Amino acid sequence: MRDADGVELTIFVFFFAVVTVVGFAAARWRRGQTIMHLDEWGLGGRGFGTFVTWFLLGGDLYSAYTFIAVPAAVFAGGAMGFWAVPYGAIAYPLVFLIGPRLWSVAHRHGYVTAADFVRGRYGSRSLGLAVALTGILAMMPYIALQLVGIQAVLTVMGVSGSGRAKDLPLFLAFALLAAYTFTSGLRAPALIAFVKDAMIYLVIIVAVVYIPTRLGGWDGVFDKAGTALATPNPATGRPAGSLFTTDMTHWAYGTLALGSSLALFIYPHSVTGALAAGRRDVIRRNAALLPAYSLLLGLLALLGYMALAHPGTAAAVRRAGNPQLAVPELFDRLFPSWFAGIAFAAIGVGALVPAAIMSIAASNLFTRNVYSAFIRPGAAPEEETRVSQLVSLLVKLGALVFVLGFDKSLAINLQLLGGIWVVQTFPSIGIGLYTRWLHRWGLLAGWAAGMAYGTITAYGTSSPTQEHFGSPLAGIPLAGHTGYIALTAFVLNMLVAVAATAALRAAGVDAGEDETSEDDYTADADGAPAAPDDPGRPLAGRPA
Repeated sequence: MRDADGVELTIFVFFFAVVTVVGFAAARWRRGQTIMHLDEWGLGGRGFGTFVTWFLLGGDLYSAYTFIAVPAAVFAGGAMGFWAVPYGAIAYPLVFLIGPRLWSVAHRHGYVTAADFVRGRYGSRSLGLAVALTGILAMMPYIALQLVGIQAVLTVMGVSGSGRAKDLPLFLAFALLAAYTFTSGLRAPALIAFVKDAMIYLVIIVAVVYIPTRLGGWDGVFDKAGTALATPNPATGRPAGSLFTTDMTHWAYGTLALGSSLALFIYPHSVTGALAAGRRDVIRRNAALLPAYSLLLGLLALLGYMALAHPGTAAAVRRAGNPQLAVPELFDRLFPSWFAGIAFAAIGVGALVPAAIMSIAASNLFTRNVYSAFIRPGAAPEEETRVSQLVSLLVKLGALVFVLGFDKSLAINLQLLGGIWVVQTFPSIGIGLYTRWLHRWGLLAGWAAGMAYGTITAYGTSSPTQEHFGSPLAGIPLAGHTGYIALTAFVLNMLVAVAATAALRAAGVDAGEDETSEDDYTADADGAPAAPDDPGRPLAGRPA
């Protein structure tokens, strides 16, 4: 274990203390009459405007995955790691199409989760349960990724150990996160997101300006990174990657981008952030404004090349056998201690914000779509909130199981594994917002087929350090290419759902009662329709 840098550690602990205080203080921020209601605890009072929602969704969607996993993928494989950049460009038009409709129908009917909508839309508690359980399952590895990011920073700072002690930072992070999430609900990450985003933008702007000057400019960065990627790996005898995608990686790159774009906004934490907005136009504005974070993501990915171009960083990461250490090692070696402490704090805080939202989203799913739907129908709002608070703790414990049980050398696999599962809910949610033609039992059959295929296929993949769930990529049946398992499973899901729907409708099987109406999907906060053709109301003259 390296000696801890006192300056780095002091600054890191200081910012963690600040966000902890902010997290507990958030319980009184814009609070209603009581916090013991899921509209208050789980959705922040459903009153956030454009400004707060932009920070909340940005803090939600751009996390330790952004700071740690994406540069690690670029460090390990070169250009393939940049698939995370175009998927944002694909995803936000989808958000613009489905986000306002989901907000409107949820506001009209008091839905707290996407599974609430599915249950009401198709008159099927079973389909709602399937969507809820899938969302909870998908949240586990995503929360785990946030904790892995914190652990990487602490390791580089020298706060690590051996045996059970090496996992102590994860348990400490769990305790801190659990405490203020339990008391403040969604208001805590919403308020902390202001601190998190300000720190991240500061660190990235400094990094992309300052670090290349230490590495011979951008020409030097790309030359050295290209040489490092082209050097054969002694274990495989092949280059690790290149600065450009090749004919062999085009399908993998494209399917990762497309499959991830389908998953982005139907993740439970994304839905939670969106439903916390106070007006329909807030969602539309954010669909237009959030791509600013994609620029940040592209700059972050370049840090993987910078780590390759710095010999000391590259050697340290390879000795550790852990690409996720690339960015922390780079910052530790090239930044002065005081700024490295700020950078490490930004990564740590950037992990806590989304982890809090994710645990809230997963607990809301359990409370509304398992507990209240099957165990205690008619549970009072106070009871629902207490259950959600307790389940949020259990969700974090589940994430710890993922962290302790899975290889962490390529942490991005944790997020992509969750994507394989959550994409299978897109037909029920995304397509269901526009048409009810798909039969509830057909959707359930498609979901089951996609989940089974995706899980079994992912289980069968391996990596040099992990026998199972080692990669999100596998061969595409009948195509002769390798692609993202989530997208292949989604295609199977749709084929089964369409075929089953045709058969069920031909047989006259009851399709269930739809409790929503057409004008629910265009309703605004005042209850009036936004417009008959659903483009949303004009932005001009509307309050933020």
